[in-house]
Amino acid sequence: MKRGYHTKALENFNRVRNYHRDDPVSVKAQLAIADVHFKKGDFEQARFTYEEFATYHPRHENLDYVTYRIGLSIYKRASKLAGRDQSPTRGAVNNWTGFNTRFPESSYVEEVEKLLTRSRNRLAAKELYVAKFYADRDAWGSVRLRAEYLLRRYPNTDPAPDALVLLGTALHSWGEVEKSAEIRARLERDFPGSVQLKRLDRVQAKAPGSRPDERVFIRPYRIRGVSSLGGGAY
Repeated sequence: MKRGYHTKALENFNRVRNYHRDDPVSVKAQLAIADVHFKKGDFEQARFTYEEFATYHPRHENLDYVTYRIGLSIYKRASKLAGRDQSPTRGAVNNWTGFNTRFPESSYVEEVEKLLTRSRNRLAAKELYVAKFYADRDAWGSVRLRAEYLLRRYPNTDPAPDALVLLGTALHSWGEVEKSAEIRARLERDFPGSVQLKRLDRVQAKAPGSRPDERVFIRPYRIRGVSSLGGGAY
């Protein structure tokens, strides 16, 4: 394994695990198999093998390492681009959340905290990306929902100041001047002197908008044998 002969290493580790099951070294072989898959870059198989190990050995002395590696195997499959699917990043966060409570003495606590911060920033960037998409189309209701969700779930992340600007802009664009001013005060309190504060000031210096007339849309549906456009459709 150290020399990079992964196929040969897997053959030998599997032989140890299968033919010496009553020996403690078989447990080490099982963990080493997961490590080989990880070193090969086969992160999905590595995750499965680490999870299998955790299921069979829930009180093993190296469970902190296994938990760390499960999250890392998921994280390695995540895209770094905010516009792409971030389900793997979310899975890694779910796996690592509470790590420092479960394993306070682990040597991996600091590394996990760094990865959690990076992952939460990435998830927040995804929400900001979508909010900006709606802002470019003046869909302020959707902007508000996305920005509020970002600030609720990821309040201490790098995209938070930009989310506050978008939220303040959405509120101002709907004529909710007082609420927009509250967002401005929050931005000044949490991020004093930031460039985002000047951006929001420029927005609020303009005349406020008004909330659009949102009509209720009922999606037409089809009753068997009856057209949704003809008689009998309600």
